[in-house]
Amino acid sequence: MPGVGSASPGQPGTAPEVGASPYLELGREQWSALASTTPLPLTQADVEKLRGLGDPIDLAEVDAVYRPLSALLENYISATRERARRTADFLGVSEPATPFVVAVAGSVAVGKSTTARLLAHLLARFPTTPRVDLVTTDGFLLPNAVLERRGLTGRKGFPESYDRRALLEFVAAVKSGAPRVEAPVYSHTTYDVVPGARTVVERPDVLVLEGLNVLQPAPRLRPSGPWGPAPSSLAVSDFIDFSIYVDARSQDIERWYLERFLTLKHTAFTRPDSYFRRFAQIPDDIAVDAARGIWESVNLANLRENIAPTRERATLVLVKDSTHHMSRVLLRKA
Repeated sequence: MPGVGSASPGQPGTAPEVGASPYLELGREQWSALASTTPLPLTQADVEKLRGLGDPIDLAEVDAVYRPLSALLENYISATRERARRTADFLGVSEPATPFVVAVAGSVAVGKSTTARLLAHLLARFPTTPRVDLVTTDGFLLPNAVLERRGLTGRKGFPESYDRRALLEFVAAVKSGAPRVEAPVYSHTTYDVVPGARTVVERPDVLVLEGLNVLQPAPRLRPSGPWGPAPSSLAVSDFIDFSIYVDARSQDIERWYLERFLTLKHTAFTRPDSYFRRFAQIPDDIAVDAARGIWESVNLANLRENIAPTRERATLVLVKDSTHHMSRVLLRKA
């Protein structure tokens, strides 16, 4: 059950240094104070539906963290639209606005999915962005049969375990303004891509793209879509307008990962169609030892090789403390 931690490049488990940094650093109180003029169109019941398993986020945390973040994103969206309008006026052309793409990266157990879902719901409540779609890159994982054939079963979640060309072409088509684009669907129960299932994206105001590897600049792939020839240096991250990296100490994420694994062992893993059903039938201590082995051999390696280096590409970094609460925000300087 792959999941990754978060750490500074070269030193896993530490927070990013910001002394001579391209980021502005804001502490929790300074950041949460920005929420005073931003509406909060969510209730505690909404938050409970949106938060991920093991994430203790509540309405107070949403108020302190995601109200300012949603307002900041609306500012970026407005500025991008205004720049596009001015460019069109200058060129004497008329082109409809293309979707604004927000990427959310980070560990499986760090709360990345909760962040993506909350942002999608909050942004959809602003009058200027009523249409928001959320797509996870899990659907672009290669089917288990393909991974087994290629000898990649033990590297699920690593960049090479994805259909990277299909993901690139999907994001490029959305950003190019294609009227209808489809993405494959992944099941966390069967731990595999669902044959024939598709998520349909039809020119939203905002696309929230959530995944482990959305910020990677490589490998460079050439898409074959209708937008024409593309340079060989094109990557998924080239189509992202604003990116968020959810960060925490790797020791804390490992603990959250194991806690969630134990919860799933007594719930979702007991389903007859669960890929991990075998873990539901063994003692807790043995199952946790197995999960720790997965963490160390797969997830920590993926962290060091692929995930941590992309954090410095993010527009904004949400740094969490050991209690899953945001401790500070790093925002890239304009």
